[in-house]
Amino acid sequence: MTDVKQPQSDQPELSDTKRETSPPQGQAQASETGKPEVESMPSLEQLLKKAELDAAEHYDAWLRAKADAENIRKRAQIDIANAHKYAIENFSVELLAVMDSLDAALAVENATVENFKSGMELTLRQLTAAFEKFNIKVINPQGEKFDPHLHQAMSVVDSDLPPSTVVHVMQKGYVLNDRVIRPALVMVSKAKET
Repeated sequence: MTDVKQPQSDQPELSDTKRETSPPQGQAQASETGKPEVESMPSLEQLLKKAELDAAEHYDAWLRAKADAENIRKRAQIDIANAHKYAIENFSVELLAVMDSLDAALAVENATVENFKSGMELTLRQLTAAFEKFNIKVINPQGEKFDPHLHQAMSVVDSDLPPSTVVHVMQKGYVLNDRVIRPALVMVSKAKET
């Protein structure tokens, strides 16, 4: 039989007793003085105390966040209530000029019909300007096609106009920012009978 030779490695083989091994982490290592150095590992009491401090800190932060959220909610409720309560404040200020004009017209003792008429025209211009400022538009559909979204038909009448045409406006309507706040009351033409 032939002997099979094992390949030799470049490094010399050490015996089991001479192999250098580093101690596992956390175990003592020998220093130059020969005394073992112990890595300081926190005790269970220290870990528990740290966890309790962390928990108390997180609980305090949670309480503060909860209080902040509650304050924001209360502030928002107050703001909404004030918005509802004082929503027409700016519009009311504009109407005060109209009220002043009406009071001044009534305070004149020896007014003529012409004076009253010119005062009423001035007051109407002031009111129209206030409406325009707050985007209130008049619905005056005389001669237009009837639109049930903007008009309310009070009656249907015979007319030479095409069917479903506004013949007469009994009361003007108004739109606020594309929302009908009062439909125009109208009379509508009906189809001619054949």
